[in-house]
Amino acid sequence: MSFAWPFALLLLVLIPLGGLVHRAIGRRRARRAGALAMPGRVTTGRRARLRSAIPATLFVLALIAMVVAVARPQGTVTLPVGQGVVVLAFDVSGSMAATDQTPTRMDVAKAAATDFVQHQPPGIAIGIVAFSDSGIAVQAPSTDQAEVLQAIKQLAPQKGTALGQGLQAALHLVSVAEAGSSVDYYTSASPDPSPTATPAPVPPGSHGSATIVLLTDGENNERPDPLTIAQQAADLGIRVDTVAVGTADGADLDLNGFHVHSQLDEALLQQIATMTAGTYYASDSQGQLTDVYGAITPKITVQDQTIELTALAAGAALGLVVLGAMASLAFLGRLP
Repeated sequence: MSFAWPFALLLLVLIPLGGLVHRAIGRRRARRAGALAMPGRVTTGRRARLRSAIPATLFVLALIAMVVAVARPQGTVTLPVGQGVVVLAFDVSGSMAATDQTPTRMDVAKAAATDFVQHQPPGIAIGIVAFSDSGIAVQAPSTDQAEVLQAIKQLAPQKGTALGQGLQAALHLVSVAEAGSSVDYYTSASPDPSPTATPAPVPPGSHGSATIVLLTDGENNERPDPLTIAQQAADLGIRVDTVAVGTADGADLDLNGFHVHSQLDEALLQQIATMTAGTYYASDSQGQLTDVYGAITPKITVQDQTIELTALAAGAALGLVVLGAMASLAFLGRLP
């Protein structure tokens, strides 16, 4: 057992001091009563002193329980916990600034992801990968909604699109999170926590406790080939759900003085989802993103959790006070 406020236990010192004061007062009263008693009359006996001691003992125990409650006792229990990992892989390329969706593709993607995070069930940790042509930013998987939402809020369009690198980073984030490793999430130099040997392929989508949600317009202009990385995810059994951001008609963009037409590559996103046994979400069905965590099968693990025992100690103190009052009425005919 531990205590959140252990310094409060110093109050226990006051209990024996109070007992000594109470005893001194009792002796003084006894002497006065003895002086007023008739000669030869016995005022107290062993049985009477024992009856008097029972309520006093109960009240002392109640005071000890009260002090323990003030110190906020805490205990550790082992409980089964359902855990799952979802990685939101954001396309933050320049094309995400297109306005073929209102107000921009990036705003639509952020709104869909924000709604998803706010509806996450307990035990599901959400991480974030943001990719453009280089410089992959990562938010470690967390069940802290405020932390994840803040990371989403800070996303903004950058340069080109390396869709394959984004998927690679998402797969790495899943492996690190599930390994429970202290590997640095924020650097591409982090060693792979998994064994060096390539694991045998498993059926696509069979790794039920982890999912990657890819939010992108699907345009890719960097290596590696996103379909190659999607196949790696499929071999690991990790489902990739793709969320199409943009329209087939597209929009014109001014990127550093160059006029570029950007449009949704729906076929690529559908192919990635199909390869990995994931789901493709069209731009007009992003409200269905909540189905993603409904399809996750949490992995049951055993964890030590700290629980506060303050209420238990306070309840014990109250019970002892009630017992002390009842004993005082029964044995002494009065409340203390």
